[in-house]
Amino acid sequence: MSELNFVTVGDGTRIAYRFDGDAKKPVLVLSNSIATTLHMWDGQIAELSKHFRVLRYDFRGHGGSSVPAGAYSLDRLGRDVTELLDALGLGRVHFLGLSLGGFVGQWLGVRAPERIDRLILANSSSHLGPASYIDERIVATLQAPDMAENAEAFLANWFPAAMVAANGLVIQEFRAMLLSIDRRGLAGLFAAVRDSDLRRIVTLVSRPTLVIAGRYDTVTALSHSEEIAASIQGAKLVVLPAVHLSNVEYPAEFVEAVLGFLR
Repeated sequence: MSELNFVTVGDGTRIAYRFDGDAKKPVLVLSNSIATTLHMWDGQIAELSKHFRVLRYDFRGHGGSSVPAGAYSLDRLGRDVTELLDALGLGRVHFLGLSLGGFVGQWLGVRAPERIDRLILANSSSHLGPASYIDERIVATLQAPDMAENAEAFLANWFPAAMVAANGLVIQEFRAMLLSIDRRGLAGLFAAVRDSDLRRIVTLVSRPTLVIAGRYDTVTALSHSEEIAASIQGAKLVVLPAVHLSNVEYPAEFVEAVLGFLR
């Protein structure tokens, strides 16, 4: 395992990243869900790094990255990726984003297609709302004494109820990850989700695209993935019998779909 490194982007925010795999292999960037760190992908790294130089990073406000004040925007999250690639001397890469990472992937596909070779959008959406609900989440997050209530709400949305109830190692690890998230950073990313609507422009994505959906996803519904796949010319759709974190719930099937598409 490599260690955490840092790049400072245009507005002074420090973005944490790490590489795994042979530097001579093609680069695959992984972008995670809101309220997680780059460790969301730990279970997939051994297999993916056999074929790619895997680049993971933490969203601003999360993990090892710094926590700038105020609301964040999808434009800024997208530029965090392009500026990270610039700093690392990387031209065109494969990009796999799950949930909020998929929002960023859509932004890159529209706004920076020259940086993307193949694009994978997992358990994502082009728009989530209503804005009033997300505003309530932001207020509650900032007023709460800690992340405990948010952590249980996210776990309930991300995994099958039986899996959460069994409280196995995966659930314990994700709960610990959730409890470590800075609430100001979470509120900042909630704002980026609230203000993002890619439904009209996602049709402009021209890179080869795979959409991975969870049949039982209650966060980014299957219908949202179906709409994305229908909007992007030539996009492929794979549906796994998962809730939201399909890479964690069905790791073998997830990686098989990813590698089948990228190779």
